[in-house]
Amino acid sequence: MSEPLDSDLATIVDAFAATGVPDWHTLTVESARELEDDVFAPDRETTVRYTRDVEIDGPHGSVPIRAVRPAVSGELPTVVLYHGGLWALGSLDSVEDICREIAVRAPAVVVAVDYRLAPEHPFPAGLDDCIAAYAWARDNADAFGGDRTRVSVAGTSAGANLATGVARFCRDGDIPTPDRQTLLYPMVDDDRTRESYTENESGPLLSRDAIEHFWEAYLRSPVDRANPYVAPLRGDQSGLPTTTVVTAGHDPLRDEGVAYAETLETAGVETDHHHYPSMCHGFLSLTDGVAVADEAMDAVADRIVD
Repeated sequence: MSEPLDSDLATIVDAFAATGVPDWHTLTVESARELEDDVFAPDRETTVRYTRDVEIDGPHGSVPIRAVRPAVSGELPTVVLYHGGLWALGSLDSVEDICREIAVRAPAVVVAVDYRLAPEHPFPAGLDDCIAAYAWARDNADAFGGDRTRVSVAGTSAGANLATGVARFCRDGDIPTPDRQTLLYPMVDDDRTRESYTENESGPLLSRDAIEHFWEAYLRSPVDRANPYVAPLRGDQSGLPTTTVVTAGHDPLRDEGVAYAETLETAGVETDHHHYPSMCHGFLSLTDGVAVADEAMDAVADRIVD
């Protein structure tokens, strides 16, 4: 499931390690958030027509969103995207570069969501915000030139957990189900006995200890562990939309992502699984310096909308 770390990626990983940045879970949540935003601060080198920041109404108050519109004429499909960060970190800035890449390569209108973060707002507050943002996009995507009849969801890491939670909620309720879900190195279960947690215990870029720490911060109580909106791998997958799953060989989350793709296929969900054995967690944020990541982003963008 893995092979030696890609040489381009290894150079970046080594340079990051040389800075001496501590692991996320060893910092206060405020410091970890500042570090996340510094590490993933947008360079905005990918040109788009515009970005627009607005706030929408959610069940717990206002929810900031950022729409990214590429310089393409006509009505475009819409992708509602949820950032990663272990449910506790991340922001509209930290995910903007990925939004720009997807918007231009797809092309599509990408709507990023600044959902509420744990531990101040444990499950289900963040998911509630994500559902509200998706429902809003279904009604209002045309404000940014998006097609309200073609709306998909996507997410990275914990954001992928939220994306598939949104799809599950829509399937179970009366909101139109997303046309597609795109899950990039998803967090979908808290079972850390899988081999990838041992192989990649110390990363790179994501450690087992950090995952364990922020799982605890996200949950209200141990009862939440059995909730399929928290651990979607444990739920019924039938009726979920067409899915793309991306996994990486050097990622602690690798095996649960692989298992989720297999479970979706078994349930009859049309599923594309793209595995990159020489990559690590978060590699799609490194398209400028890693050729494999650049190729993978093209593959994701090609299938992120129908």
